[in-house]
Amino acid sequence: MSMVQEFKQFAMKGNVMDMAIGIIIGGAFGKIVSSLVTDVLMPPIGKLMGGVDFSNLFVTLDSAKGPFKTLADAKAGGVATINYGLFINTIIDFVIVALAIFLMMKGMNAMRRKEEANPTTSAEPPADVKLLTEIRDLLKK
Repeated sequence: MSMVQEFKQFAMKGNVMDMAIGIIIGGAFGKIVSSLVTDVLMPPIGKLMGGVDFSNLFVTLDSAKGPFKTLADAKAGGVATINYGLFINTIIDFVIVALAIFLMMKGMNAMRRKEEANPTTSAEPPADVKLLTEIRDLLKK
């Protein structure tokens, strides 16, 4: 089998395609969560904290170039900065994504436990088992 055929067979397996779909959906979910944090959650939190804009919380590493009011101004001035406000936003993004994954896994585990607790067994055994049981009983006699 050539390497190209082997790779094609590997790439078309179900779990590889499932993983690719999961990565694409996860990336889109990450963008949604980032927007939720940046555009919805952080403005009211900043307002409650006295009008703080978390996206503009930074420390300049070159104070000789002067004070900057916004991160965009500092970047335009070519100053190296430590952007701890953006880091706070990223931490909140992570916590929300981790919470969503935790809740999803908790729900899946609860469903799995319900399935294990209530196995679907029919009262009548399958025909082949019934036939084998009859044969066994006849051989005993």
